[in-house]
Amino acid sequence: MSEIKVIGVLGAGQMGAGIAQVAAATGYQVLLADVDLDRATAGKSKIGKGLQRRVDKGKASQADADAIMERITPVASVADFAKADFAVEAATENIDLKKKLFRAMDEALPAGKILASNTSSISITLLAAETSRPELVMGMHFMNPVPVMKLVELIRGLQTEDAAYEATRTLAVEMGKTVITSKDCPGFLVNRILIPLINEACFALQEGLGTAEDIDTGAKLGLNHPMGPLELADLIGLDTCLAIADVLHRELGDDKYRAANNLRMHVAAGWHGRKTGRGFYDYSKD
Repeated sequence: MSEIKVIGVLGAGQMGAGIAQVAAATGYQVLLADVDLDRATAGKSKIGKGLQRRVDKGKASQADADAIMERITPVASVADFAKADFAVEAATENIDLKKKLFRAMDEALPAGKILASNTSSISITLLAAETSRPELVMGMHFMNPVPVMKLVELIRGLQTEDAAYEATRTLAVEMGKTVITSKDCPGFLVNRILIPLINEACFALQEGLGTAEDIDTGAKLGLNHPMGPLELADLIGLDTCLAIADVLHRELGDDKYRAANNLRMHVAAGWHGRKTGRGFYDYSKD
């Protein structure tokens, strides 16, 4: 497996930008792509604003922030990943979209390079089958927000070779992350546990057992969770939570994973959480 120097990140949204930032902070050159150059450039700009806030608060030096920004290059499309040694996809949790993007990454990257997905629920075996290099496809599930959360969940597809797994694990550790490994099953480890918790909190709210504040305070002070499940759902994105719940329900065939109606209705209303200004809480004044 060749040395990794340049990492392509496909998706410049919340997760992709976080992955790009951490990769650049580790010393890698990063090619950041999205649907077009403007979107990729906007993703880099958001990273810069976040870094500047840290500088202003005395949590990072200006020199370090500038060095991170210099290592991130927005590109017009995934086709510009020809110089990448490793690529990770961080797009919306949609099976058809991810299949399309994996075909595009497979075409763009040189033979022998690893393709990874930040998917939180979709089968790595399924995505690998879309490529000409299924043995070099990995799941590399970062937690949100990527620069803060220490965990990376690795998932091997049925076809994944040991060398690809070891190279991806080494990369995650170099990024300062703690690694766990999951079988390629719906939701993997973290979301197999988390999404039913969030969904049950949604049912509790839907049934009037308590307010959103009551539910979240109960989890924080009664279960010692740093965030309540509804707050966390808003941070993750309610559309993402619903997509994962639907994958669990469809693939595992158990009604205990059936999404609460109020979660589905919030998504239908466009109330996806912090990123849209409203979810289970109102963030319009933040």
